[in-house]
Amino acid sequence: MAKTNPGQFIREVRQEVSKVTWPTRKETTVTTGMVFLMVFLAATFFFLVDQILGFAIGRILGLGG
Repeated sequence: MAKTNPGQFIREVRQEVSKVTWPTRKETTVTTGMVFLMVFLAATFFFLVDQILGFAIGRILGLGG
């Protein structure tokens, strides 16, 4: 593996960072909103599945009064 000096490393890092396509503020906001929505939907789904399975298992084992 070739070793580079710190100056050359910094130049290469700056060169690679300049190639990155950064998202706009709007894209970031929309993506963040979608992530929160999907987390909410997944949490709701798993909560409901947990409640249904807990109820069913309780009834099967005779624990659900």
